[in-house]
Amino acid sequence: MAVPAIRTVGLTKRYGPVCALEALDLTVPAGEVFGFLGPNGAGKSTTIRLLLGLARPTAGQAWIFDSDAADVALAHRSIAYVPADVALWPGLTGAETLELLGRVGPGVDRAYRDELVDRFALDLSKPGRAYSTGNRQKVALVAAFATRAPLLVLDEPTSGLDPLMEREFQTAVAQARERGQTVFLSSHQLAEVEAVCDQVAILRGGRLVEVAGMAELRRLHRSEVEVTFTGTAPDLSGLTGVESVEQVGSDRLRFTLTGPPAPALRALSGADVTALRIHEPTLEEIFLDYYTQPSR
Repeated sequence: MAVPAIRTVGLTKRYGPVCALEALDLTVPAGEVFGFLGPNGAGKSTTIRLLLGLARPTAGQAWIFDSDAADVALAHRSIAYVPADVALWPGLTGAETLELLGRVGPGVDRAYRDELVDRFALDLSKPGRAYSTGNRQKVALVAAFATRAPLLVLDEPTSGLDPLMEREFQTAVAQARERGQTVFLSSHQLAEVEAVCDQVAILRGGRLVEVAGMAELRRLHRSEVEVTFTGTAPDLSGLTGVESVEQVGSDRLRFTLTGPPAPALRALSGADVTALRIHEPTLEEIFLDYYTQPSR
């Protein structure tokens, strides 16, 4: 059996009376894109700090492949890391920064790095102090994706990127998977997670509440729908995935929709619908809804 890229057993971190992470048992298979999700304060950043050896656990243990994460020098031979807020050496140009990062890491594919520089439209002649937030992020992403590190740890990696660059990011993630690298992605962006991840882990209040494949994650995706109609109101009673139906005035219905929309659309097609509005919730809204359901 292949050695997991990341494995934790009972991983716990307390800061005085505050428990930031409690008894995390997590296995990330090698060669997958694994999403690590949760609202702010869920324990995602704490977990990443423990995996990187930037903090020591109160209890439990973590491994990066077959290395104890506490042995930072050994574990980091297998890791490339992109933080949410990248800081660069202010006096080094982008080219010098990439060269330095390439030399201290586990090796770099220089031809692929040059390709990534072009794709991310990155000007390497500027010093670090002159880069915007988005361009600092690009430098870190190019350095990470060009490395031969078997594990890429990406913590909110697309903050500051425009939609075109986010698409390039998704392409680079897919190519990393094709090369056999593991991508551990912490993100608030549900669309990004759905586009690139094989499975996800969901944290709440420092505890792991679910590990699911993408099909299961979509089960949690709850949309709010508002329908304006004339004449008789559409009959949505008893439909799979339709909940919280509320009539507003004489010409509007509101309801929530989970899962495939086909049953609701068939019911709406039999009415004189004049407008349809669908609100796609943020990831945090989905979590808040998910965690307030007693059955879950």
